[in-house]
Amino acid sequence: MTITTNILQTLPPPQASLRRESLPAKPKLSVVGAGPGDPELLTIKALNAIKQADVVLYDALANADILTYCKPEAVTIYVGKRKGIPSISQDEINQLIVRHACTYGHVVRLKGGDPFVFGRGFEEMLYAEKCGIAADYIPGISSAIGVAGLENIPLTHRGTSESFWVITGSTAESKYSSDLHAAAQTNATVVVLMGLGTLPAIVEVFMQYGKAHLPVAVIQSGSLPYSQVVTGTVADIVSIVHKAGVEPPGIIVLGEVVGLRSALTSRVRA
Repeated sequence: MTITTNILQTLPPPQASLRRESLPAKPKLSVVGAGPGDPELLTIKALNAIKQADVVLYDALANADILTYCKPEAVTIYVGKRKGIPSISQDEINQLIVRHACTYGHVVRLKGGDPFVFGRGFEEMLYAEKCGIAADYIPGISSAIGVAGLENIPLTHRGTSESFWVITGSTAESKYSSDLHAAAQTNATVVVLMGLGTLPAIVEVFMQYGKAHLPVAVIQSGSLPYSQVVTGTVADIVSIVHKAGVEPPGIIVLGEVVGLRSALTSRVRA
C-alpha cells in the first residue's frame, strides 16, 4: 500500500492483520540510510530492516525501487521534501512515525545517503524515544563520500589532501553554512551537499580567498545510470553547470583531488 498525498488526513485504518493488539513486538523505529541512489549500495542490515518493516516512510532522495524489497502488506508513505514544492513538515513526519509505530509495529524511516549527515535522523530518533518508542540507526553510504568516489574522485589522497569537510549548502535560512569560510582557507577537500542552488555564492567565497583556479566537480544524481558530472575551476564552474543543465540533486566537490579524476583511464561499475 502506497500513500503519497494528504498524509495525515487520508491515512487508512490499520489493516486487521497488522493491528497493534496482534503485533508480537513493541513499537520500533529504525532510521535507515538508503545510500546515494543505487539500490545495490544498500547495506545488508538496511536491506533486512526494509524487508521486516511494517511501515516505510521514505524521502525524495531514497530510490523508490528499494520499496520492492518490502513485504506485500507493508505500508509505504512518501514524505519527501523538494525546494519550492509544498511538502509535509518535519513535525508531521514525527507524528507519522509515532502513530504508525504504535499502530503497526516496526517503522523504517528510509533516508537518502546517511541519516546522520544532514538527514535529521537523530532528531527523529529523539522524538520517538520521548514518546516511548525504541529507536535504532542503520548507517548508509553518504553521497559526500560514495558519489565522489564513484566518479574517481578520492576525498583524500597522499600528497594531495589530508582531510575533508562536508558542509551543507542549504541551512534553515536557505544559505550555505558559515563554516564554508573556514573551509575555504584550508587545503582540505570541501564537499558541499544541497548546494547547487547556492553555487554562485559558494564559489564567491573561494574567490575571496584566492582559490579561483581550484578544481571543482559537480555531480548530479550520483550512482544512478543517468548521473552527470561536470568539472572546472572555481572561476568557471557556474557557467559550466549552467551550460550543461545540471540540476539538483547534486553534490559539489572542491579541491585538488578533483584533478586526480583523469588519472584513471576507466570508470568501472559492477
